[in-house]
Amino acid sequence: MTQHRLGIIMHGVTGRMGMNQHLVRSILAIREQGGVTLSNGDRVIPDPVLVGRNRSKLAMLAQRYGITRYTTDLEKALADPKDSLFFDAATTQLRAGLVRQAIAAGKHIYCEKPIAETLDDALAIARYAEKAGIKHGVVHDKLYLPGMIKLKMLRDSGFFGRVLSVRGEFGYWVFEGDWQPAQRPSWNYRAGQGGGIITDMLCHWRYILDNLIAPVRSVSCLGATHIPRRWDEQGREYQADADDAAYATFQLDGGVIAQLNSSWCVRVRRDDLVTF
Repeated sequence: MTQHRLGIIMHGVTGRMGMNQHLVRSILAIREQGGVTLSNGDRVIPDPVLVGRNRSKLAMLAQRYGITRYTTDLEKALADPKDSLFFDAATTQLRAGLVRQAIAAGKHIYCEKPIAETLDDALAIARYAEKAGIKHGVVHDKLYLPGMIKLKMLRDSGFFGRVLSVRGEFGYWVFEGDWQPAQRPSWNYRAGQGGGIITDMLCHWRYILDNLIAPVRSVSCLGATHIPRRWDEQGREYQADADDAAYATFQLDGGVIAQLNSSWCVRVRRDDLVTF
């Protein structure tokens, strides 16, 4: 058995999602269990280098989780031949440029969704990656949740019979930030910074419907901003002009209709999603 090191440039993991979901529960968890075993018996051990703008946050994160490498110099990180994979979980608005920069440096790509703010930009990046001959992928994490795996098993067994329609409710209450800290960064609520739940969540529903029900053929969506006043990380009030709720209807192959509501200002299970 041979052990292989996989150097990963992890950009944007000082935020809640990047840190919890991608760094701690994924990369560090894989490393703690001894890596990933390949079909030939070899093992791959991830070795992350943390990259971001705030050096003090990076240092605190590295110390907390025993990570030896971090930097605020993305160009230097991309120039290191020992690290072959680039991962990004920063703001949507910056992602397209960062991914292009990493492709130009010859790195393989695995990043959060969406990869760009427009379809044209996303297609251009995908074609650029294909032309460069690198491996590339986008996070499809919800496909592998236990409930989704169970749903697929039931569908494949014929348990549901012929599916006629699908209804789904997603959401949680994101605090406004005045007296209770918000669970999401303020840029999520600013249209000019790439915020909005339509861009953030509908791509999830697309791949879930495609893989678990039937391919999506058309979609219509009504977005709304239900809470226009919020407070940022410094306690300053600001105007939230990005959609915080989305009400979407999908037409699927075979005449199936799916209706999915997504909201950052609802309590689907009548509780609050809080991380302590």
